[in-house]
Amino acid sequence: MWNKVDDILFLVAIGFYLVATVLYMLYIFVPSDNVKKGATTTLLTAFVIHGISFAARGVMAGHFPVTSLFESLSFYSWLLAGGYLLLELKYNLPVLGAFVSPLNLVMALCAFFVRQPAAPLPPALKSGWLTIHAVTSFIGEAAFALSFVVSVVYLLQERQIKKKKMGMLFRRLPPLNKLDDINYKILTVGFPFLTLGIITGAVWANYAWGSYWSWDPKETWSLITWLVYAGILHGRLTAGWRGRRAAIFSIIGFGCVLFTFLGVNLLLPGLHSYSRM
Repeated sequence: MWNKVDDILFLVAIGFYLVATVLYMLYIFVPSDNVKKGATTTLLTAFVIHGISFAARGVMAGHFPVTSLFESLSFYSWLLAGGYLLLELKYNLPVLGAFVSPLNLVMALCAFFVRQPAAPLPPALKSGWLTIHAVTSFIGEAAFALSFVVSVVYLLQERQIKKKKMGMLFRRLPPLNKLDDINYKILTVGFPFLTLGIITGAVWANYAWGSYWSWDPKETWSLITWLVYAGILHGRLTAGWRGRRAAIFSIIGFGCVLFTFLGVNLLLPGLHSYSRM
């Protein structure tokens, strides 16, 4: 039943996310200040309502609510929306919202369809490390989602230039060098948070299960993801990886993020499986 405060607020937030997505996509065709302001204001409203919904669920659950697929998707969606709002504030590129907002909406809708009642934590997992580990890990993953979107936009813009199709979309999208610079800066934010997420996860694992590292599928794939992004940043700093190559590897890296976030939890048995939470 969708009759609790957090349920209703989450549904309202989804409605605003939908409107924001429509407005951001409209901005591609009608790049007016009114459409831009409407899109940003609507997304900000959704972000605030969604945050209140998430907080209300945490109060009812009695812990930081990221222990089910619904809660994790919801939190990921919320952070992605917030991360994009910061990106827009810094770079003033609302056209990127036409690519970020659909991804955010899909995450929120997926959460809607797997909604579960709040459940108490097992005694072994009742620790303040849950919040620290979840927040750092998800901030890193949200940054990588933004990097993925910017990389896709980069490849779209590059393709238009190579084919000499200087149409409407070309005029709306930022230049390649700016997209590449934004991508790099996002990675430099996401990677430290992913690193902190792995470290705090190891500390929490030792607290909960008596071992810092057990090669659980989630731990293994988190390490693989970390190595992929470490390789991307190393390549950029030492081998001069820029542009297309950096964009392609960022997309591959986000594929690892998605498998670590969803594939491992749903397909591979382990301590991090949602069914065990």
